[in-house]
Amino acid sequence: MYVVHRLQPRDGMEAAIIHPSAREGLAWNVRDYDAARRSFRWADATAELSGLRGVNIAELAVGRHAHGALANKVALRWRGKHGSERDITYAALGAETSRFGNALRSLGIGEGDVVFALCPRIPELYAAALGTLAIKAVFSPLFSAFGPDPIVTRVRAASGKVLVTTTSLYARKVAAIRELVPTLRHVIVIDDGPGVPAGTLAWTELLHAQAAELEIPPTPPETLALLHFTSGTTGKPKAAMHVHGAVIAHHATARMVLDLHPDDIFWCTADPGWVTGTSYGLIAPLVHGVTSVVDEADFLADRWYQLLERERVTVWYTAPTAIRMLMKAGPELRRGHDLSHLRVAASVGEPLNPEAVVWGAEVLGIPFLDNWWQTETGGIMIANLPCMDVRPGSMGKPLPGIEAGIVDVSATGAVTEVGVGAVGQLALRPGWPAMFRGYLHEDARYAKCFAGGWYLTGDLARRDADGYYWFVGRSDDVIKSSGHLIGPFEVESTLLEHRAVAEAAVIGIPHPLAGEIVKAFVSLKPGFTFDDALREELLALARKKLGAAVAPREIAFLADIPRTRSGKIMRRLLRARELGLPEGDISTLEGTA
Repeated sequence: MYVVHRLQPRDGMEAAIIHPSAREGLAWNVRDYDAARRSFRWADATAELSGLRGVNIAELAVGRHAHGALANKVALRWRGKHGSERDITYAALGAETSRFGNALRSLGIGEGDVVFALCPRIPELYAAALGTLAIKAVFSPLFSAFGPDPIVTRVRAASGKVLVTTTSLYARKVAAIRELVPTLRHVIVIDDGPGVPAGTLAWTELLHAQAAELEIPPTPPETLALLHFTSGTTGKPKAAMHVHGAVIAHHATARMVLDLHPDDIFWCTADPGWVTGTSYGLIAPLVHGVTSVVDEADFLADRWYQLLERERVTVWYTAPTAIRMLMKAGPELRRGHDLSHLRVAASVGEPLNPEAVVWGAEVLGIPFLDNWWQTETGGIMIANLPCMDVRPGSMGKPLPGIEAGIVDVSATGAVTEVGVGAVGQLALRPGWPAMFRGYLHEDARYAKCFAGGWYLTGDLARRDADGYYWFVGRSDDVIKSSGHLIGPFEVESTLLEHRAVAEAAVIGIPHPLAGEIVKAFVSLKPGFTFDDALREELLALARKKLGAAVAPREIAFLADIPRTRSGKIMRRLLRARELGLPEGDISTLEGTA
């Protein structure tokens, strides 16, 4: 299906282009990138979804299907972590959605009230989200591994009135903090243990008393729908506000980037506690009327291969951390599984290292198509489309309907675009439907995100002569050493080329002469030991590939690289620990609960 064409090394870096199959391209939603950019209009995308009680996300995702031709089609294939399974049709999901919406109304919850969910990946979570949106209340997902403190912080910030959780999570994380969040009027518990805790409402009993039909009110596109708290890797979490009209972008971008077709079996591995799991794990596939696989269990390489094979997944959306873990498990594990039905594999959450893209093409038969977006953008902005040549390490090109640029922001706030190959801040022209409408209660913070007619993303990148964008790093992660600006991602990608390295993270540490020097942290694959000989090998590899000015001066071993639950390296935390500084918010750190 794809051909890997290796190029001569350039500027000390290996290079490759992966060409898509012309035969496969006959069925792609976007067959010609340039033609799509010329013809795409957001007004057309809006018209395609309008007329159904406005643009209510719940109506578009489940309501119209539950009462239409897709009523008996499976919407969710839920696979429990202990072996239980449920196939839920659009009609059944619609009925549960309606019951939950009616239950909220019976509790006095209405438009603008904030409903939180603290749940694992279980079917009730999807009904809770959609039922909340159906009555024009605001849905805010919490990651189920959060501990009590981040729950209190978020529910307090949004004056949350309802929390949906499970009996076990309530006992472990919520019961002791009820008095700290006085706005929280109701806690609804899904039974996964003995008894219903005092002071809570049982999901089953509450919904059983409700009608399975719900009148969804007219919903203007600017109606507030979602609150997504950012991961907090750079400080206090912010609540990005998204509206119902964002569904137009979810629908259009899933068609372009994920190439969703009506008969697809889609699997987004992201938890709905994060924006990817909501935008593309919940909303986009349902709006398209496809069948989604939902796996309750955490990552296990063989389980994932089994799910891909058994469920005959055709479109797979996952994260670089998971891809590297599959690589770490070795190609032998993959060879025992038939993945011939897999048509598209895409990646998001952090930059995807070039070797992971090539590994996908060589081991899975298709490359991972990297794409870029943020909690604030609400949807995919820059991507490698299936019809495009893939340049491993690049996040691709701006989608049709998106205008991007690389800019320099002066000390006075003046914004100017920089030339091809120059590093600057990645910026977007505002106006796409999923763009966030503010940070809750933080207008000044929101205003700082815009200057000179651009939304400033805070990410540094460069654009090559062919229009591909290349991630350099967060503006606060970039290392300044002896006058050089060094992006951590480039150094990390080079270290990952070594056969022993499973993961790598790079920070800058103070140096009396250079200002900063590069320090790298690596975790190793099974069977390798970190010693002086391996350290010297890694240093030599980096100097050969990157040059002495960019290569790490120091390399240390870590059993695990600290990451957020959504997969982003917490370089801020590494730097704080290295320099003995306060660690700040670590509520999203992988492994915390």
